[in-house]
Amino acid sequence: MQTAGKLSFLFLLLISLTLIGCSKDDEDASVEVRVNGTVLFDGGDDFNGDIDGDFVGSGGSATRIFTWRNNLSTADYNADITASKGGTFTMVVKDSDGQTVLDRGLSAGTEPDSFSGVTRAGTPGLWTVTLELTAFNGSGSFSLSEGD
Repeated sequence: MQTAGKLSFLFLLLISLTLIGCSKDDEDASVEVRVNGTVLFDGGDDFNGDIDGDFVGSGGSATRIFTWRNNLSTADYNADITASKGGTFTMVVKDSDGQTVLDRGLSAGTEPDSFSGVTRAGTPGLWTVTLELTAFNGSGSFSLSEGD
């Protein structure tokens, strides 16, 4: 019975150490997104004028949403990534009526590693921009400006 008790204790100790190790790995994975020099957290940020953003990740995942005033019906956009170990970056832009005018993504290790162009036409006003990074490891940048 003492041997069984020792084995149970060792088994529980091993499980506990494994879980602690997994927690630390999760804490080390992170993503940071900045727009015009401001770090985005859980949303609520509003921007006017040109958007100049960048992001960096160490294997983390995050979704960041912000609003952007676009007084025109289209927007010029650009995004690129430099990712060495994987992950994806997605940019979704919706016009003031909630209609999707842009939905593009990039995956690490595949070409192309950038995209640019002009969004579909939408309704001017407050547009919503959603940036999603999944298991992203590397860095990148993006921009938006009022279209023609």
